[in-house]
Amino acid sequence: MKFIVSSTTLFSHLQAVSRVINSKNTLPILDCFLFDLEDGKLSITVSDTETTMVTSVEVSESDSNGKFAVVAKTLLDALKEVPEQPLTFDINMQSLAITIKYQNGQYSLMGQNADEYPTAATLRDNSVRLEMDAQVMLGGITRALFATADDELRPVMNGIYFDITTEDITMVASDGHKLVRYKSLIARGNERAAFILPKKPANLLKSLLPKEFGQVVVEFDERNAIFTMERYRMVCRLIEGRYPNYNSVIPQNNPFKVTVDRQLLLGALKRVSIFSSQSSSLIKLGLKENLILISAQDIDFSTSAEETLVCQYSGTPMSIGFKSTFLIDILNNISASEIVIELADPSRAGVILPVEQEQEEDLLMLLMPMMLND
Repeated sequence: MKFIVSSTTLFSHLQAVSRVINSKNTLPILDCFLFDLEDGKLSITVSDTETTMVTSVEVSESDSNGKFAVVAKTLLDALKEVPEQPLTFDINMQSLAITIKYQNGQYSLMGQNADEYPTAATLRDNSVRLEMDAQVMLGGITRALFATADDELRPVMNGIYFDITTEDITMVASDGHKLVRYKSLIARGNERAAFILPKKPANLLKSLLPKEFGQVVVEFDERNAIFTMERYRMVCRLIEGRYPNYNSVIPQNNPFKVTVDRQLLLGALKRVSIFSSQSSSLIKLGLKENLILISAQDIDFSTSAEETLVCQYSGTPMSIGFKSTFLIDILNNISASEIVIELADPSRAGVILPVEQEQEEDLLMLLMPMMLND
């Protein structure tokens, strides 16, 4: 079997899907790319048994159909150094010896039997189908991913929850300390449905979607989901279980509202948090008329810092403690220039919102406070 393909096109597709491959696999065949050439179209598959990704590349010439597997790391490392030019693949389908010829030389390597490669999961007849704009999905995944948990006891918290209605689609992530709720009013389903997307496929989508435009077709049942994009198709196992009622933990009546410039607050937090206790990362926000006093101290090392920021605040003076790393993460994942922090009292969660929401979306972030000693 022989075919010719562009080196940079092939390499960019291989690199994009190679993130699926685990560093240690139980089956040696999972260290490989599966190549399947059919009617001048080359499909490349990678899998870790739970997530399978397929991409296709047009070949300029081919003489027959066939499939074979080849070790991913060797091929990626070899093609990384080849500038843009046609590559000629020549595969002996009996011995699986592969020769890759390029301008000034050639590579010889051994392929593996394609029949050993596991097949991707299929959906049941009762699967749900919806379409979602690629950039809307990217916006939701990017904002929610940092808030997912790593909790072996509550696996449902380790992914992004897609809550689908006929009016909107909401993406939620929480680790019990922080919560993100991203609602898109453009995207909607044909019926009420939901699924929990694990962290690894969410990260894969985050890396693929920036180059995608148009619609992503999502089909899912109780166990698996299929994401079909223009150039990639991903099949992944979902997290099974019931996601907690996220709306019930969002405090509704927050009489105290602080409006502040996001970049100024972020800069102050990064500077002051250097002096917070390494074990707790506790930072204190002292609020009074149009001022925030940001302070931190580490008693063990006798270090402390404080900084004052101008804000809009007219409630009663109060102090509230937050974990600085979590608050910095939240501010990094909001794009608005100004934010509102809504508070009820120092023991209840703070709700953080952009002053101006992006068009057709509703973003809310929540952070649980930490106890202050004073």
